[in-house]
Amino acid sequence: MEGITEGVNNISISSESQKKNRIQVSNTKKSLFFYVNLSKRYMQQYNEVELCGLGMAISTVVSIAEILKNNGFAVEKKIRTLTVDMRDEPGARPIPKAKIEILLGKTENFDELMAAEAEEREYGGEEQN
Repeated sequence: MEGITEGVNNISISSESQKKNRIQVSNTKKSLFFYVNLSKRYMQQYNEVELCGLGMAISTVVSIAEILKNNGFAVEKKIRTLTVDMRDEPGARPIPKAKIEILLGKTENFDELMAAEAEEREYGGEEQN
């Protein structure tokens, strides 16, 4: 039993699965602004966010990054493109798919922009009542 416990304790998980600030973007499941707002929250929590997308979702990832940059929330730290092999089912022939990873960091005035946005929401909510 000790050998099993020791083996479990020594298992090392790759850094790929440990990234807490990574968002896997899909262009079918959620709206563009869901990912924009989620990215802002991740940047608040972790100071940076990594956006990833496969195939047709690549344009969505780029759009999210551009919205955040153009509105002054984020700066580009790293962009990586690669090809990954995907299989539809076990034993099937691998199909190459394009993948993009964009690492964004907070701008110097990120916190001010977030505070102004929260104030605007609060003020806007009072106006409607």
